[in-house]
Amino acid sequence: MSIMQTQAPKTWEDVLRMPEDGNRYEFIGGRLYMTPAPVTRHQRVLRRLWLALWRILMDSGHGEVFSAPLLVEFPGSDDRVQPDLLFVSSERQAIIGEKQILGAPDLVVEILSPSTAHRDRGIKLDLYARHGVRQYWIVDPVEDLVDVWRFGDGSGHERFSGKLPVRHGRERLGLIDLGEVFSRHLDQWASGT
Repeated sequence: MSIMQTQAPKTWEDVLRMPEDGNRYEFIGGRLYMTPAPVTRHQRVLRRLWLALWRILMDSGHGEVFSAPLLVEFPGSDDRVQPDLLFVSSERQAIIGEKQILGAPDLVVEILSPSTAHRDRGIKLDLYARHGVRQYWIVDPVEDLVDVWRFGDGSGHERFSGKLPVRHGRERLGLIDLGEVFSRHLDQWASGT
């Protein structure tokens, strides 16, 4: 009987040769990260946030909103990520490829889970700042908060719990009601309990 030996992937091409297993993989700083399938709360918050962003950004023609799984490649590096949500403005639509985003999105959204919180708040925060992402939202579905990081002109950090302003550059395009996004009542209704 032969035993198959496996080695940790060293490049993104090694990751692509791995068998499909239902997990999301990211390659940051030469290191592989695996994200297991999200729990139902995560999916519900993601869906409500995606719908709110759709109404504010896509219905008005400002650009396109995508959700995971979708690969983001940062040119000039080996870094590859699959954010929960992302937005690419109409002005930058050339970075939208057939299979992936080839450059820094205008907005990246990560929804925290116990297995990703440390990475989302540390490694990815640094990664997105270095690669030119304009805004990074860290969504905490336990505390019902959103941390908004802006990079470049007007850099800063704000925390929101009631209404979340959606901005493109310095222009405010709308507000998201976080009470609705984080609603546990809607979670119960959706599960039929």
